[in-house]
Amino acid sequence: MKCSTLSEIFLRSLTMQASFSTWRMQGLGFAFTMLPRIRRENGDSAGIAAAFSRHLQMFNTHPYLASAVIGSVVKIEEEGDLEGADHFKRSVMGPYAAIGDAFFWGALRSFAAAASVLAALMGASMAPWAFLLIYSPAHLWVRGKGFWEGYRRGKRGIDFVRGLNLPALTARIRAGSLVLVAVLAAWATESARRPADLQGEILLKAGALLFTMLCYWGIRKGISSVKILYGMTLLCVVLSI
Repeated sequence: MKCSTLSEIFLRSLTMQASFSTWRMQGLGFAFTMLPRIRRENGDSAGIAAAFSRHLQMFNTHPYLASAVIGSVVKIEEEGDLEGADHFKRSVMGPYAAIGDAFFWGALRSFAAAASVLAALMGASMAPWAFLLIYSPAHLWVRGKGFWEGYRRGKRGIDFVRGLNLPALTARIRAGSLVLVAVLAAWATESARRPADLQGEILLKAGALLFTMLCYWGIRKGISSVKILYGMTLLCVVLSI
């Protein structure tokens, strides 16, 4: 397939969520993304309508990993296995949704938000851009690389997503988010109540360190890092009042 057609398909995949519905979820967006190939491979209106209807079925996965699915589907259909393409879509959309939601929305977004708030408290002029500088390159790279690797490997495009090892990265980034939130708690407390003497300042910072160690202990005991993160966020709000 021509590179221009592939580029058009990828660019369309970035808008998939714009046509989200409760009936077919991302189905309409998926069909819209595949339209350049459908028009290229089908000369008559009847063939275009049949192919478009086939891609208009219910589809739902994480939007950032949807590009990897689309790339693989394009390659599989080029090989003439239309049934295999439909089966591939149904097989990977659930696992990709779980992996993507946990990493991008459950871990990376929280980490980027905490980092941007900390930068703002420190008076950094680039604080409003910190979130985008941390979050956007990651999801754009996964989208672009996932699409091209999916197209290159076909059904084996799943190996690219597996190689990212996002579940392990999710745990590490969530731990980093807890550290940032602990720093935010100490910063907010110190800003709200400046100790009058050195002893008070030492006690205050020791308390912040204690909270950090408690978070680490909670993770070792199996407490959900999401619950700890929300708890520390609530603590920051209470201490800053």
